[in-house]
Amino acid sequence: MLSFDRLSGDSGCIELDFLEREATPEPAMKLGIRLHLAGLSLSDTVSILERLGVDRHRTTVHRWVQKADLQPTDGADPNHVAVDETVIQLNSEQYWLYAAVDPDTNRLLHVRLYPTRTNAVSSMFLSELREKHQVDDAIFLVDGAPWLHAACHRHGLRFQHVTHGNRNAVERVFREVKRRTNQFSNTFSHVEPSTAENWLQAFAFAWNQLI
Repeated sequence: MLSFDRLSGDSGCIELDFLEREATPEPAMKLGIRLHLAGLSLSDTVSILERLGVDRHRTTVHRWVQKADLQPTDGADPNHVAVDETVIQLNSEQYWLYAAVDPDTNRLLHVRLYPTRTNAVSSMFLSELREKHQVDDAIFLVDGAPWLHAACHRHGLRFQHVTHGNRNAVERVFREVKRRTNQFSNTFSHVEPSTAENWLQAFAFAWNQLI
């Protein structure tokens, strides 16, 4: 059997507070979480764990990701923040994924999933972003969406209407999210919005670890 210690990598930042209720060795759980969030489907992740002597179901790995409650770390102080939103299909309904990215590092700062996109929702997203990070002096890079402009005005944030350039950082993140959700359709099938949002925040955590 291969050593989990050699395969789990730098996973010390993944905290497993629910570990006492799990029979799976901690290194195997962390490896499963990292493999899935790094791009493997649940089925492929389970197959690798089986080769290491850990027989678990796809829903078990999915539950590990959910219970780990991974999110981007707080406290960033970026010079620019690219903000955008995109449609995410959740079962038969459409939701809006809001994301904020530091274009200088390509790190995700904050992600949230909402059932609509309005001035109030956009303002709520920026309010949470301001609580998590030092962004009041940053320049926000947004497209022509009036709800984003209105939210920036409401919070007194400087912003620029940018179509390409540094704002492409958030577009790259959205392309990867959609690649994952299209390739692994089971991710957002028959789940509650909170479950999908939890996975997206875990994806943001993993994205920041890999770039």
